[in-house]
Amino acid sequence: MIIDAFAGSGGVPDDPAFDMDEFAVDYEMGNDPAQVDLEELCREFFAPGGTLFQASAVNGSPCEERPQQLAMACAVSRALKSGGNLCVEAPTGVGKSFAYLLPLIHYAVNRRRPVLISTETINLQHQLIEKDLPFLQELTGVEFQVALAKGRSNYLCRRRLAMLSGEQRDMLLPVPQMVLDVEKIIHDLESGRDDNYLNGIRENSRIWHMVCSESGNCAGPKCEFYRNCYYYRARRKWDAADIVVANHALFLTDLAIRQESGGGGTLLPDYAAVMIDEAHTLENNAAAHLGLHLSKSAMIGLMNRLYNPERTRGLLMHPGEKMPELRALAQFGRDEVYGFFVSYEKLLEEAGNSACRLDEHVPDAEPSDLLAVLDKLGSRLSEIAENCDDDNFRTEISSNGEKCRLFADMIRSFVARLMEDAVYFVEKEAESISCCASPLNVSQLLRELLFNGDLPVLLCSATLTVAGKFDYFLERTGFTGGEMLELDSPFSADQAKLLLKKSMPEPDSPDYNSHRARVICEMVIANGGNAFVLFTSYQSMKACQQLLSGEFALHGLPLLVQGDGIGRSEMLRTFQSVPGSVLFGTDSFWTGVDVPGESLTLVIITRLPFASIGSPLTSARMEKLEAAGKSSFAHYSLPEAVLKFRQGAGRLIRTRRDRGVIAVLDPRIITRRYGRNFINSLPYSPEIID
Repeated sequence: MIIDAFAGSGGVPDDPAFDMDEFAVDYEMGNDPAQVDLEELCREFFAPGGTLFQASAVNGSPCEERPQQLAMACAVSRALKSGGNLCVEAPTGVGKSFAYLLPLIHYAVNRRRPVLISTETINLQHQLIEKDLPFLQELTGVEFQVALAKGRSNYLCRRRLAMLSGEQRDMLLPVPQMVLDVEKIIHDLESGRDDNYLNGIRENSRIWHMVCSESGNCAGPKCEFYRNCYYYRARRKWDAADIVVANHALFLTDLAIRQESGGGGTLLPDYAAVMIDEAHTLENNAAAHLGLHLSKSAMIGLMNRLYNPERTRGLLMHPGEKMPELRALAQFGRDEVYGFFVSYEKLLEEAGNSACRLDEHVPDAEPSDLLAVLDKLGSRLSEIAENCDDDNFRTEISSNGEKCRLFADMIRSFVARLMEDAVYFVEKEAESISCCASPLNVSQLLRELLFNGDLPVLLCSATLTVAGKFDYFLERTGFTGGEMLELDSPFSADQAKLLLKKSMPEPDSPDYNSHRARVICEMVIANGGNAFVLFTSYQSMKACQQLLSGEFALHGLPLLVQGDGIGRSEMLRTFQSVPGSVLFGTDSFWTGVDVPGESLTLVIITRLPFASIGSPLTSARMEKLEAAGKSSFAHYSLPEAVLKFRQGAGRLIRTRRDRGVIAVLDPRIITRRYGRNFINSLPYSPEIID
């Protein structure tokens, strides 16, 4: 829990002497927001002797005063009252979720309009939905509704599932195992399995793309399964909720749709305010979700769904005199998809990299034949849909025709570079390849779409400032129109040691990998495991794994390595439950991971996290700065690395009781002038060791 008094309880204490009613006094509010003093409510709740302290005292474990938490809650209250924006850096331990939730709850209930909370990680979503919001509801006595909003493809479509299990089964499912998968899903759903079960299907099933909800093939209220539709059932909960919790991807997608439709078409409810938690990822999320992403695997999947010649399966196996011609067209289209991506695959192979920037048109990637096929399929499938009596088949055919037209539009946009001020690149993704375009004017887009709107936009994160200033974050995100608040940490500087390894070779030295592995081994064994080892690349992590896995096994230290067939959540559960565990992680473990207590007492940062200049987006951003007469190192590379460094180091100390060591194995933190920027970004006194 975020409140020490209830740590380990998972919520409100079961003490029968604890009467929630006596702590719900003065929480009945009128309908006029102007009559509610949000700041005063926050002071009554968070101040010494207030509601929170009284509840803690009844539990027998008084909570400590957190002036930073009250300061943040009051700042949120002021922004909501004025309609302005707010940007808050709230270090770990401040209790930021309670600080913004309390005023947001009152604001939403009084306005009778929902507020939206957007997060980066699933872990924070679950914390808000399962712990923090239920706790506050019981403690305050305020009645409010909460809903978790996920992207549409996360929900099962009952109509598509029924279609796969009915007369279309043999036509659509290419292998017998998929038939068994469908039968198992139906059996388990009839047995009353919940949404968590559906999440498991989504992550592991090979047929999820064939049974998930999609906008293009949804019949809406006309569907026979509409009343029990998973997606619309969730939408009804969103619409009835006071607090809607979503992720950045859905929020930004909705933002783009609102802009394109002039507010006429939206995914999320008409919210009165938005809180963007984990806002340090806002720029990169905006670049990803306000850009273009054209996947080879998605296009091949579309063609195979229409007609798979190897399996003789697909929608176009449906009876009809025009079907043989369309099957031939789909087969030709699949060949053209492979051909279109060949040139880009060669570029990646020649570059020897997983991503390659496109500074000019690739002449060999000629899409004219592919575009002709997609256009023809789109129009022919629409004609078939208009004259079809089978509702299910008509919906599927119409949806796939729309996908053909969408892919054609994306190819034209990519090849003609219709997105201005953007970087165009191709990247390898598992067994697929994608053509991408990301906007370089993210700050301008966010300023126009988000911060200059008519509702309060609140941002918070543990890491937004560099050298105590918000300048870098403001420049990258375009935040404007409100207050900026930097809170100090409630933790003591003596809770952790910052060890800087002096005798390390430079990272580009041929001896660096072997030397680094030896030092990691010594530190981890001396600590008895309980360590995070954070890498800046997958390749260096795997190289270190090969050198150390045997040594750790000899000392009885379980090694968990990202990408070894176990998911991120399962890795964390295992790490916390098995004493002495060691976790090797790359990018996703530098942030959004919470492991309090003795399970984690050592964090090793193997290299200063400068972004790779081989990344197309990074290189384009740096070039844009240089063209504007600015140093790309000073205005981008260094501050970006410092923020990520702070995130990585922040994995260690999560509560006032935590103790441990942060070790940095990159000698540049000592030998380079810029190293001071990293050292000074942490509150711990550095100790240089040989």
